[in-house]
Amino acid sequence: MPSTGNSIVPVPATEPPTKKRKMDATEQKYYAVRAGFKPGVYTSWAICQQQITGFKGAQFKSFLNYEDASAFVAGRNLPSSTSDSKPPRFYGVAIGRKPGVYTEWSAAQEAIVGWKGPKYKKFETWAEAETFVKTYSNAAKLAGPLVPEANGHEADEAEEPRAKKAKKAPKPANSRSGVEVVYTDGSSLGNGRVGASAGVGVYFGEGDPRNISERLQGETQTNQRAELTAILRALETVDLARDLEIRTDSKYSIQCVTEWYINWEKNGWKTRAGPVKNQDLVQLVRDKIEEREAKGGRTQFIWVKGHDTDQGNIAADRLAVAGAMK
Repeated sequence: MPSTGNSIVPVPATEPPTKKRKMDATEQKYYAVRAGFKPGVYTSWAICQQQITGFKGAQFKSFLNYEDASAFVAGRNLPSSTSDSKPPRFYGVAIGRKPGVYTEWSAAQEAIVGWKGPKYKKFETWAEAETFVKTYSNAAKLAGPLVPEANGHEADEAEEPRAKKAKKAPKPANSRSGVEVVYTDGSSLGNGRVGASAGVGVYFGEGDPRNISERLQGETQTNQRAELTAILRALETVDLARDLEIRTDSKYSIQCVTEWYINWEKNGWKTRAGPVKNQDLVQLVRDKIEEREAKGGRTQFIWVKGHDTDQGNIAADRLAVAGAMK
């Protein structure tokens, strides 16, 4: 795969970004963790929460598109107006209509306006706000766990209880088997040229028998098809009922299977430029994700910098390159 350095790989112009639209039950939200146990972009609030719980100085925010979430994690100026680059603020409401920690003042206001004798304060970190709330709140009056708000909107999985203060991330919600973490990558030697050869890499860990290094099947030997195929192979390898976290440096693949596919399906898998490229693989990945959801297995995607310092990504890339040479 081509090295990206410290920049975010631009999305190919042939793939149109999803138009902004009002939040509804079917729209994907992206939770960006700039400072936490494992910084990155998450599509599940429950998993995002694990990265910030107990982490002093945690910085996180929710976005309506992957582009802005990635920029926030990287500490860059946001490419669109869906958010701003101001440092996050945390408002602790110890006594009010709904005690808790908020990241938007408007949401905190709703919890205190009209409440007799409210107690609240602004903090620089979520941990400080949480301590304030716990210290001054009357535990008997707490309606539920202290859960931070995401951009002023109550988080989807807010009913899941927070773990007590800890120095490390709590165990995943699925305590039966935990979350399986896997790295995927694709490589195409001579990508875009006649005679190109592509490979697939799936890395579970050093010496893990489930690791995959194979040649991409089919006549079209492109990097994008190899990336999507690697994700599909990972989905096929892990038990359907087990939560899965797929880490990849392909922003294209993540957006295909978490965002773009929604409009593509509505438009009959066609764009202004013609039929959607790699439609077959996108549909296969979506089918497998939905099959896993039906069995109770959640699928989480995390973008990582390619060719950087992440050993899992480096290992997956080596497997993909080796596969392309077969």
